[in-house]
Amino acid sequence: MIFHNGFSQKKKTTTAPASYTIDGTISGLADGTTVKLIPGATHLSELPVAETTLKEGKFTFAGKLKEPRFFYVVFGKNKGNIAVMVENSKIKITAAGTVSDKEGERISFKEVTITGSKSHDYYTKEIAFKEDLNKDYVEYHIGTEVIQELYGKARVSGNKKVMDSIGNSPEWKVFEAKEKAFFTKVQKTTSDLITKHKATWWGPFFMLTSYSYFTPDQKTIYEQFSDVAKKSYYGQVVEKDLNPKSLIGTSVANFGLKDKDGKAYSVKEITAGKKYILVDFWASWCGPCRKEIPNLKTAYAEYAPKGFEILSISIDKDEKAWQKALTQENMKWHNLLDDDKVSKSFNVKAIPATYLVDSKGVIIGDNLRGAELEAKLKELLKS
Repeated sequence: MIFHNGFSQKKKTTTAPASYTIDGTISGLADGTTVKLIPGATHLSELPVAETTLKEGKFTFAGKLKEPRFFYVVFGKNKGNIAVMVENSKIKITAAGTVSDKEGERISFKEVTITGSKSHDYYTKEIAFKEDLNKDYVEYHIGTEVIQELYGKARVSGNKKVMDSIGNSPEWKVFEAKEKAFFTKVQKTTSDLITKHKATWWGPFFMLTSYSYFTPDQKTIYEQFSDVAKKSYYGQVVEKDLNPKSLIGTSVANFGLKDKDGKAYSVKEITAGKKYILVDFWASWCGPCRKEIPNLKTAYAEYAPKGFEILSISIDKDEKAWQKALTQENMKWHNLLDDDKVSKSFNVKAIPATYLVDSKGVIIGDNLRGAELEAKLKELLKS
């Protein structure tokens, strides 16, 4: 403000912090538990930017950011995580952790409190509506447990007759109608959230967190963003994800991975003497992947004698869950566990993802499934 005596009083200015610290206090977990800070909202399998261990229930991370970024604080061997929007400030995380006594020893958290990050506060406020969606999801599944279990068993065994019978029942039709209404609501609330933030980096960020993978249909969403939003970190991530480089015509490197018994196999060993091989990326938790397995079994039974092979690579982080799924699905071809490097080399952003490779190791097709895979194999392996 200006005083009449001619002297001026300068406003006090506060300089924004040039770095961040994350101080965590977690009860219920053993000392020595690994804690990793891993980037999220990129549709990629990211490596940790920092790693430490719990000591007397505490951990600390420090670093610098050009703009707010979304991270997962991951505990143990990917057993549980806490999401946090990090910015250059002093951030504190407190939570009570519990290690499950069930298979997999997952870590769950209660009483999670995150303070010191205005960006995290805003993020939490903007996604609060998802709690209502979660309640809706639970409600429309109540009373459908038995019929869903029967349908699931029929799908795993490949019994299409039973699947069709259940699918045409009045009970299933009601369930489908409720499910359609639910996903219509999800689509609208998601679209509204992204559009509301189309002028800033929050727009592409929410686009990344709202979709597990992108298709060409999402390009119109990206086009609505301002130049500022498109040039932001998350804007560039979205653009690259929406316009991936095709691998068709490129050669597959001779990678090696292990099977459920720990035995290592190279891709050359598996493909030796084969005319065509389908490299199939999947996971135990991926519903669409497991729905596709009966189609793969049909293709394998018909075309394996003619020189066709399948190599399924799971991106599961939980090895026990993967092994359990292998027992349930009973696939007769090679099944190996990804090491993050192989899926990255194939530019896998979402699953299921498939790549058809010829005898020379050249990729000749991608994302072939169901009838499309059948037609391609029929064309290539004519009797």
